[in-house]
Amino acid sequence: MKTVLSGIQPSGNLTLGNYIGAIKNFVKLQDEHNCYFMVVDLHAITVPQEPKALRERSEMVAALYVAAGIDPARANIFMQSHVPQHAELSWLMTTLVHMGELERMTQFKDKSEGKESVGAGLFVYPALMAADILLYNADLVPVGDDQKQHLELTRDLAGRFNHRFGEFFTVPEPYIPQVGARIMSLDDASKKMSKSSPVEGSYIAMLDTPDQIRKKISRATTDSGTEVVYDPSTKPEVSNLMSIYSECAGISLQDVQHRFEGKMYGAFKKELGEVVVAALEPLQKRYYEIRESGEIHDILARGAEQARSKAAQILDGVKDKMGFLPAK
Repeated sequence: MKTVLSGIQPSGNLTLGNYIGAIKNFVKLQDEHNCYFMVVDLHAITVPQEPKALRERSEMVAALYVAAGIDPARANIFMQSHVPQHAELSWLMTTLVHMGELERMTQFKDKSEGKESVGAGLFVYPALMAADILLYNADLVPVGDDQKQHLELTRDLAGRFNHRFGEFFTVPEPYIPQVGARIMSLDDASKKMSKSSPVEGSYIAMLDTPDQIRKKISRATTDSGTEVVYDPSTKPEVSNLMSIYSECAGISLQDVQHRFEGKMYGAFKKELGEVVVAALEPLQKRYYEIRESGEIHDILARGAEQARSKAAQILDGVKDKMGFLPAK
């Protein structure tokens, strides 16, 4: 059984893209591997966060994990900040990473572009991500396109540590699911659906009401044609909506195309709205039950305790390898 680690930032409202592209895969992985799923609140503060909103969104993400089907009895769910070893190993990783490597990170370039001042935390973000992964000797890391470069750096740092101090870290591999769609923005299919987008109509939030979902889909960008045909190169917007239908209804893209053969976009969008509502309603019901009961706090406490046990063992080994005097 392999170890899997991943996490989502509590820096916005989780979207249908987060659900389809990440969380649904987390649910599948828990049946096959030893899984650690974090709410990465330390990563979130690399850009300014309002404290009350950060606290609310952190609990929201954790509750959505459980509501979507991640079972605390089979997978470890915890807050990154509840395991202090993440921050300590992150500092040790910053002593191994090179300035040039951090300067080449495209995500840092994108997030810092045009800003008068940029926090150092954003610059050393990849060192913290490396610590997250190496702290559990993760074998597999589910990553999106925007994090592949960071994972490559993690692999380099694991190899660098092993070469300098002796074999210790597992060199992680990216986990790329064989099935599953990359869900794009509703108003621009060239961009990924993003929870940080300032345009609410560009994404469907996992907690949007049925009326909000129907309205957003009815206003989603299509094209000047009429056929519901899957062709990302010539019909990217329609193809994106078809991917959403396929994932939410559990049918193939070919079946979606066949179902709407000869029908106009209006009929397709109307039915798509109902399919998305039906997919999210049970999840939303469970989410509000979890929040009302307060059970998420017990889940996070147990998860953090289990994670700290593993993390402490790894961190002690790292410090021993690096020559630190052990505490008594």
